[in-house]
Amino acid sequence: QVQLVESGGGLVQAGGSLRLSCAASGRTFSSYYMGWFRQAPGKEREFVAAIRGNGGSTYYADSVKGRFTISRDNAKNTAYLQMNSLKPEDTAVYWCAARRSRPISTIQATGVNGYDYWGQGTQVTVSS
Repeated sequence: QVQLVESGGGLVQAGGSLRLSCAASGRTFSSYYMGWFRQAPGKEREFVAAIRGNGGSTYYADSVKGRFTISRDNAKNTAYLQMNSLKPEDTAVYWCAARRSRPISTIQATGVNGYDYWGQGTQVTVSS
């Protein structure tokens, strides 16, 4: 079992940056595949980015590619989402999620149902 706690959300102007953090409990953080998801009002939760346990491979949604960077520090049991060039359409609640095993398909890596543990979410609001 792993517990996830997000932080770093807030209000930022368009074009600005935020860094979200996801602190995980437990001693096996490096074995978890980590993902970030978001949900805007009236929309379904959607995949944002994911990273392998050793940090050697990352995957992004097209909507954030080139602007967001996912990373992790296994020594600190923490995953990050650096968000640059933010747009009003990035406004959403952001969750980090952990998957016990390496995904073997895109659906497993990007689907909400592909993850075993979730944080409580953090609000990101981008003003125009």
